[in-house]
Amino acid sequence: MAWGSLPGQESSERGAGRGSGAEAASVCRRVYGPAESQEAVFADVCPLLTSFLDGFNVCIMAYGQTGSGKSYTMLGPHAEDQPGLPPGAHADWGIIPRAAEELFRLISESPPRSPTAEVSIVEIYNNDIFDLLAKEGSGAVAGIKREVVTTQEGGTEVPGLTCTAVASAAELVALVHGGLQLRARHPTLVHMASSRSHLVVTVTLTVVAPSDSTGQQHHPAPLQGHAGAGKGWSTSPQALPLQPLPVDHTGSARPARAKLQLVDLAGSECAGASGVTGLALRETSFINRSLAALADVLGALSERRGHVPYRNSKLTHLLQDTIGGDAKLLVILCVSPGQKHVAETLQGLGFGARARQAERGQAGKRPSCAQVRKPCVGSASR
Repeated sequence: MAWGSLPGQESSERGAGRGSGAEAASVCRRVYGPAESQEAVFADVCPLLTSFLDGFNVCIMAYGQTGSGKSYTMLGPHAEDQPGLPPGAHADWGIIPRAAEELFRLISESPPRSPTAEVSIVEIYNNDIFDLLAKEGSGAVAGIKREVVTTQEGGTEVPGLTCTAVASAAELVALVHGGLQLRARHPTLVHMASSRSHLVVTVTLTVVAPSDSTGQQHHPAPLQGHAGAGKGWSTSPQALPLQPLPVDHTGSARPARAKLQLVDLAGSECAGASGVTGLALRETSFINRSLAALADVLGALSERRGHVPYRNSKLTHLLQDTIGGDAKLLVILCVSPGQKHVAETLQGLGFGARARQAERGQAGKRPSCAQVRKPCVGSASR
């Protein structure tokens, strides 16, 4: 459905994918129909990648009922069958492979920044977090249960989470492909391969300012001419004078970090329509409860309540750094045009309305790593 921006956050709703309809809202209103291209949708997402490279925490998520096109929008068709960037069918690429390609293009065009990128991939299944990049003692990849905790500074981290260094879009997409092989799926009357978990791909960028000949540290210059430039860990030359990055007791600049979370949510579901029973019915209950918790968080943000209930769900707790505070949030709302799904469609529209109203002040720069714990304790490199 849609896209729009608010001070400090960007929100969007859009129905994408085959057999779904869409609408956009903000200062201007836009509708994406079933025939809208993936490229057109990504054009609305692309500015947030510049913001991410400029130091903002960013979250891009697809929300909607089961079978409405969320995975198609975020991943593209048959993403689980593609071990890397899909050859040839570039027009069908979803947001995640397109974002990977654009992110590393931006990085290559800004060598003074010298950012390093790490990726973690988790699924939230029945309100438990599973590390989809963790390996067993035999070396085989197997989802291992993790816990999300709140740091003393008020941020979040997942102790022991596997983070893998990546140097190209192909490496990032290959990791996502591997994670998809472990994602929980179950056929229902609505969708033959219904995702039973929320997939969260997290990219963490670390930037250290370069030193000049005198050893003085400077902010890396932001990308110019894009939304969000000059308000992250870097300062626009046209705005404020250059300021040094925070330094430690040795006089060295501390690296700064920003987080991008790409989220393919499990679909909201009516048990009567999907025909699920037994274990699948239990999965439906957990999915709907976590989505309700996400709606409650966005409602609290939109109403500027003093308490935001992030801890009511592992999903919202994990996303806390990128959906609240000074982060930028984009919600892509996928809806089905079928009359029999009208109740779920109306519920989705209500969720989109809350996302549009979420506002938490002006987006700002990430603290240096000396001020927050490293988000990924376990580390792996390719």
